[in-house]
Amino acid sequence: MCAWCVQYEAQQRGELPDDAPQPVMTPPWQRSNLSTVSLSHALVGINVLIYVAMGIVGGGLLSDPSPQQLIRSGANYGPLTFGGEWWRLLSYAFLHGGLLHIGFNMWCLWDLGALCESLYGTWTFGFIYFISAVAGGLASVGLHPERLSVGASGAIFGLAGALIASLYLGEFTLPRPVIQMQLRSIIFFVGYNIVIGAIAGPTDNLCHVGGLVAGLFCGALIARFAPSESDALARFSIIAAAVLTLSGITFGLERSRGYVIHVRRGNELLLDQKYDEAIAELQTALRVRPNYVPARLNLARAYLSKQQYAQAEAQLKHVLELDPDNDDASYVLGFCYLAEKRTAEAKQIFAQQVTKHPNFAGAHYGLGTALAAEGNHRAAIDEFKITARLRPEFSGVYYQLGLAQAELGLYDDAIASFQNEIANTDDYDTEIALAHAYEVKGMRDKAAEAMERAERLKGK
Repeated sequence: MCAWCVQYEAQQRGELPDDAPQPVMTPPWQRSNLSTVSLSHALVGINVLIYVAMGIVGGGLLSDPSPQQLIRSGANYGPLTFGGEWWRLLSYAFLHGGLLHIGFNMWCLWDLGALCESLYGTWTFGFIYFISAVAGGLASVGLHPERLSVGASGAIFGLAGALIASLYLGEFTLPRPVIQMQLRSIIFFVGYNIVIGAIAGPTDNLCHVGGLVAGLFCGALIARFAPSESDALARFSIIAAAVLTLSGITFGLERSRGYVIHVRRGNELLLDQKYDEAIAELQTALRVRPNYVPARLNLARAYLSKQQYAQAEAQLKHVLELDPDNDDASYVLGFCYLAEKRTAEAKQIFAQQVTKHPNFAGAHYGLGTALAAEGNHRAAIDEFKITARLRPEFSGVYYQLGLAQAELGLYDDAIASFQNEIANTDDYDTEIALAHAYEVKGMRDKAAEAMERAERLKGK
C-alpha cells in the first residue's frame, strides 16, 4: 500500500487528526526528466565514433568492414570467444557491419534508450543494456559458434524487453490507454524485427532473442520488487542474480562448446601442413560433437594429405550421410577416388557437379583429371580449358592441361601451358614437364635451363 492509502485508513480508524499533513511521495515509475546528455545518447555517440574510426582505418566510411577487420576489432566469434577472449561478448555490441546496420540500430537506441533510461534511471538502464548485450552474445555464439556476430541489436532488444515488462507489470501516473499504446508499439517493434530477422539471411536473430529474454527477466523483477530508484538494494540483488545466471550459462557453454577451439586449432595446423597434429585436434573436437560437419570435412582433408585414403573416404561418406547436399564433401571425395585409382567413380562425381554447378571451376578440373586418367585426353583438354577460363589462377590447371596436350603430341601448346603454370606457381614437376617438352622439340638449351630450375626447386 502506498503512503497515502496507509494514512487514509489510519485517519478512517481515528488514529490521526483531521489536519494531519499529507506526505509528499514520488509515485513509482514516474518518468524523470533527463539531462541534455544521457547515457543512452552517450552510447549512440560511442558506437558512431567506433564505426567512423574503423572506416578511417579500413577502406572508407562507405565500404562495409571486412570479416577480418571485425574479428580483429572484437567481433563475437566462437573459436576466439570460447578460446578465452570473453570480452568479445561486450565488444561485439559496439561494432557494426555497414551504414544501414549502424543507422537502424542507433535510431532504435536513441529512442528506446531514452525511454528506458528515463523510466529506470541511469545506472539501472546501463546494467540492463550491458546484461542484455552479453545475453545476446551468449545466445548467438552458444547455438552457432562458427558464426560471426556484431551489432548493438541484442542490447536494444533487451531494452525493449525491459520496457514491455515494466509497461505491463508496473504502476504509472500516466493514463492506462497511453501505457497500452506504448506497450503495443514496442511489442510490434519486437515482433516485426524478429519476423524480418527470420526471413533475412545475415540477421542474427538468436542474439535478438537472447537480449530480449534478458531484458524481460530484469524488467519483470524490477517492476515487481524494486519499482522505485530508492530500492537500491533490491535492484542490486536483481542485477546480481542476472549476472550470476549469465556466468553459469557461460561456464556451461565453455564446457559444451569447447570443441570449436579444437576445430580452429586443427584448421590452422592443417594450413601449416602439420597433418598429424591437425588430425589429433579434429578427432578431439569430434569426440565432443561427433556430427560437426566442418570438423569431419577437414579431418578428411588431413587424411587425404597423408595419403590415408580409406580413412579420408570414411569421413567424407559420414559427412554426406549428415548432409547429402554438401558439395565440398563430394568434391573432396572425387579426388580421394582419383588417388585410389577409382576413376569411374571420380568421373561420376565430377560430372554430377559440373551439371549442378556449371560455373564451378573445381568441378571441371576434377572431371578433366578423371578423363585424363582414363586416357580421354581430348575431352580432358576441353575441361581444363573451361577451368582456366573460369578461374585463370586455379593452381595446377595449366600443368594438367600441358600434360594432356603432350600426350597428344601437341608440344607447342604444352610448352605454352607449362609456361602459364610457371607464371602462376613455379614448381619442380612443372619444370620437369617443360624440360621434357623442350627435349622432344629438340630445344636442348631450353630443356637444360628448365632442368636447372627444377633442381634448384628440388633443393628448396
